[in-house]
Amino acid sequence: MAVTRTARRTAPGATPTTAPAPARVPGPTGHPLLGSALDLRRDPLGTFLRAQREHGDVVRVTAGPPGLRTVMYCVFSPEGAQQVLATQAANFRKDNTFYEEIRQTGGNGLLTSQDDDYLRQRRLIQPLFTKKRVDSYATAITREAEATAERWRNSPEVDAVQEMDRLALRTVSRVLFGADVEAAVDVIRANFPVISAYITARAYAPIRVPRTWPTPSNRRAETATRAVYGICDRLIAARRSNGSEAADEATEDLLSLLSQAQNDEDGSLDATELRDQVLVFLLAGHETTATSLAFALHLLGRHPEVRARAQQEIDALPSGEPYTAATMDRLPYLTRVLQETMRLYPAAPLVGRRSVAETEIDGHVIPAGAEILISPWVTHRHPAHWDTPDRFDPDRFTPDQETTRHRYAWLPFGGGPRACIGRHFSMLESVLVLAVLLREYDIETPDTDVPVTATVTLQAVGEARVGLRART
Repeated sequence: MAVTRTARRTAPGATPTTAPAPARVPGPTGHPLLGSALDLRRDPLGTFLRAQREHGDVVRVTAGPPGLRTVMYCVFSPEGAQQVLATQAANFRKDNTFYEEIRQTGGNGLLTSQDDDYLRQRRLIQPLFTKKRVDSYATAITREAEATAERWRNSPEVDAVQEMDRLALRTVSRVLFGADVEAAVDVIRANFPVISAYITARAYAPIRVPRTWPTPSNRRAETATRAVYGICDRLIAARRSNGSEAADEATEDLLSLLSQAQNDEDGSLDATELRDQVLVFLLAGHETTATSLAFALHLLGRHPEVRARAQQEIDALPSGEPYTAATMDRLPYLTRVLQETMRLYPAAPLVGRRSVAETEIDGHVIPAGAEILISPWVTHRHPAHWDTPDRFDPDRFTPDQETTRHRYAWLPFGGGPRACIGRHFSMLESVLVLAVLLREYDIETPDTDVPVTATVTLQAVGEARVGLRART
């Protein structure tokens, strides 16, 4: 939608006035030759946070040498995020460099598809993510959490990053692949980090060599991608060759349901489309949830008073009763712990779009074809919307607090028509996993921050050690 500037209406006899011209988009000057490229490579999240503090809610950031320079328009206010993701979503598409790199590697699934492709996929897949269907996965979630708790029995401490990555991957793989979970986990865990690093490096590089060139990074990524594609394709072929038998046995894993998904308008998903969706679910349901769980444990260990309050709530549950989806409704404080964790450590800290037409955001003109960046990492720390934003305080998410806050001040799952389809699954998994682990252990962590960086998702740099003490 183009920006139109018209004269303001005035009363008869009054001097006509015109609307003030939108301000030029401010931003850091950076290095004379490279702009902010070095800052973004060293500390992308800190660079964007400083940009908001120093220049405001719409900031122009440049990176790279002249002639190869990337220009990003960063939108940090909740109002601006709502405009980009929701109220004017049609004007901001997933045509930017980052999503194109994901599309080239991970296929054209729900995360990257657009227009008719996206609408068709969403219609086919949405019935598999109803609350009732997602709630049915509570048993699988709890089983993996309890297996992790048992494996920790003789461990005085663990690395929360590694352990929650393992747990989240096993959980989403069990939901996706059912009895075939063991066949998939090792392959995915070995190769996903290679793929994620490759996508990120290409997305931020001022010069991207063709993927067909036999460079070391291209060859490593091709090998990793081929391995992940191979296991997905084998499992999909097995489901399709045994489709009627699987249906007779009432197989409930998500891959079987995806294989059977169809309607008169949209048909069904072919083998390539199935693989693309599986890859999206592995990424969105694995790395993101692992991040939330790892940092929840880290924060609970640093704040023993919060941990004790959460454990009191867990201990009040009926003894010996298995955890189900209904358990989450009886753990409101633990849910707030998770929400506050996701505020401080949003698993998707950066969200990209490209503008279709020139438009105005927060009083600044954004040109057509511009790279747009929404940053939950920055918006979740916006001082106008969060009091003492670096402080960990789960009671920010009491119902009274939430009703007074802009709905896009907290957006770990995005928003608008492209909001995450797996939001309820992620929340259910995270709350139940934390409930199981806190039921079994008191945890302690050093009172220090864990360094992070942004790849496809938020990633800890190094370990997040958690001390364990079995509860009696």
